[in-house]
Amino acid sequence: MIAAFDVGNTKTALGLYERGKRVYDWTVQTDVNQTADAFAMLIRQLFQHHGLKLENVRGVMISSVVPAFDETLRDMCTRYFDLPPKTVGPGIKTGLNIMSDNPKEVGSDRIVNAVSALQKYQAPLIIVDFGTASTYCYINKKSQYMGGVIAPGMEISMQALYNKASKLPTVDTVKTDKVIGTNTVDAMRSGYLFGVISQAEGIIGKIKAEADDASPLVIATGDQAEMIAENTASIDKVEPYLTLDGLCYIYEKNEKGE
Repeated sequence: MIAAFDVGNTKTALGLYERGKRVYDWTVQTDVNQTADAFAMLIRQLFQHHGLKLENVRGVMISSVVPAFDETLRDMCTRYFDLPPKTVGPGIKTGLNIMSDNPKEVGSDRIVNAVSALQKYQAPLIIVDFGTASTYCYINKKSQYMGGVIAPGMEISMQALYNKASKLPTVDTVKTDKVIGTNTVDAMRSGYLFGVISQAEGIIGKIKAEADDASPLVIATGDQAEMIAENTASIDKVEPYLTLDGLCYIYEKNEKGE
């Protein structure tokens, strides 16, 4: 099996793939203070729950936007999987033609999402990842990665409002059908959800207006993708496992030397 790790600022997704198909997946909190041993114990427990062993893994592919956790994850893979992990970055072939000013500064998660989307759909594409930050990537009809937008995500908005407005409570993110909240909690939930939706609709519309391609397909991924897509016509497809699928594809591509 191939183990794919997508390390985000708040959560880490792990997917196991057999012959290119996802067979198991989990999501855990990203903890930069966690040791390699502690993280290995957590992964081992997840494996054991499904009758799996760490020895079942024959390869590891990592995408990380959290440099402080990279060494911990590499150490864990080397010691407990007994494998040197591959990490999206220099030396890894993705096949993606990046046209932005500085290709080296494009986040690994955005690269993986673009590669994955191009395996599933025909360009032109707009890829939206609703994570801690909301990222928007534009791929033109030539399948070239042209750039995109990075904006505050729902979680950042929630934290900022709580930290800066002392009288407001913390609230969880749940679906709401009404924009007008009749109490503080509902008003905040509405603001979080419809604020991100309005942001997405506006940015997607402006990317389409600026792009030189007619009607790019809009693909959404990330924690809130399904909830947001249910409330807007701006999103065409939802791919919850876009990043993990892309990591598996990139691993196999590099193993084959393509």
